[in-house]
Amino acid sequence: MLDKTGIAKRIAKEIKDGYYVNLGIGIPTLVANYIPEGINVVLQSENGLLGMGPFPFDGEEDPDLINAGKQTITTLPGSAIFDSAMSFGMIRSQKVDLTILGAMEVSENGDIANWKIPGKMVKGMGGAMDLVASAKNIIVAMQHVNKAGESKLLPECSLPLTGVNCVKKIVTELAVLEVAAEGGFRLLERAPGVSIEDIRNATSGKLIIEGEIPEMQI
Repeated sequence: MLDKTGIAKRIAKEIKDGYYVNLGIGIPTLVANYIPEGINVVLQSENGLLGMGPFPFDGEEDPDLINAGKQTITTLPGSAIFDSAMSFGMIRSQKVDLTILGAMEVSENGDIANWKIPGKMVKGMGGAMDLVASAKNIIVAMQHVNKAGESKLLPECSLPLTGVNCVKKIVTELAVLEVAAEGGFRLLERAPGVSIEDIRNATSGKLIIEGEIPEMQI
């Protein structure tokens, strides 16, 4: 199985040259550290930053430079800082090529739930509602099962939805999957040392397996 760093490294391989990419809170923020060499991308944070760099080394943090998750970050040459109204204008006008989000649940038709657990205090829905409504492409970075060992890839989400029929691809500690047009999770790759049976047992939604399933290259 992959750890969170491994998930981030695998997702970084999905980023193409010239992309504008938004990184959500949690595992997605780690992707900034693993952009492949020779790939020129611009990372966008919805609190008002274009040109986000990797996390700073200890002792080099600037408390005025944070991402949407309030983690200290770095900026790259040519970066720009602006207000959140302009940032969401970029998102809503579909200037972002790829959004990478965490999730609590994903359904087999691409619905995502990632903003609220009923009965728990939340500060608000955050920017994910706008991101899933406007993004051209959404990849989810998540654990395959929750802390109770229950699958987070479901026939239908049980938690309040953030977006409907919007997720394209999912990367977990076990596998890379895509949401099939006809519904279901199409298995594309399996994590090193993970069997198809392991993935099948961890997936409550419909799992589509076609031909030989290669092992991930990290």
